[in-house]
Amino acid sequence: MTSKYDLVLYDLDGTLQDSIPLILESFREAYIRVTGECSRSDEDFMTYIGRPLKDTFAMHDDVTAKKLFDTYLEYNGQEMRRGRIPLFEGITDMLSSIKELGIPQGIVTSKRRESAMTTIVPLGLDKFMDVIICMEDAKRAKPYGDPIIEAASRLGIKDMSRVLYVGDAIHDIMSAKDCKADSAIVSWTRMPMEELMKAGPDIIITAPSDLPCIIATREL
Repeated sequence: MTSKYDLVLYDLDGTLQDSIPLILESFREAYIRVTGECSRSDEDFMTYIGRPLKDTFAMHDDVTAKKLFDTYLEYNGQEMRRGRIPLFEGITDMLSSIKELGIPQGIVTSKRRESAMTTIVPLGLDKFMDVIICMEDAKRAKPYGDPIIEAASRLGIKDMSRVLYVGDAIHDIMSAKDCKADSAIVSWTRMPMEELMKAGPDIIITAPSDLPCIIATREL
């Protein structure tokens, strides 16, 4: 089979699993529990999606930032264990089809491994993945390309032009560009598509069923 790529990597939140509503809820809950109110908007929080969690609270003093960080993790982890995060429709079939094509797949996320695996395993994503890169696995997080390079390196892939990174946020596009990989944005993103298009993704995936065709260089 002729394939355009030797490796397909995915962001996790907002790309494979519909976790953005719970993430925003967890941000708000952390502020209410720690400071008694949440004056920050969802639009503000959305700009931090895809970045390390600590970045969201970096504007505060160290003590407050740590309290917010810990409270977020406690609430978010509790709700994730309750099974509140589903996969987007069609994701399992998409991953299965690409696996049948014989193309390695992986997850590259800015989440800590403990937090990421709380949903990756129960949702069955792990059975499709040849590599999983979390916050602890790369020196620099997105928007740098280090996590994508690390994923490719673990599978012995050196030509980054043969790697596709699929995400839902500007930092995903920036990370791919930083390491010379191709970037794809999913149309089911909750981010403003107009802003994402300005960042210049290489591919727009309109439905999960489209990606296997793109990978196999078949017509949609």
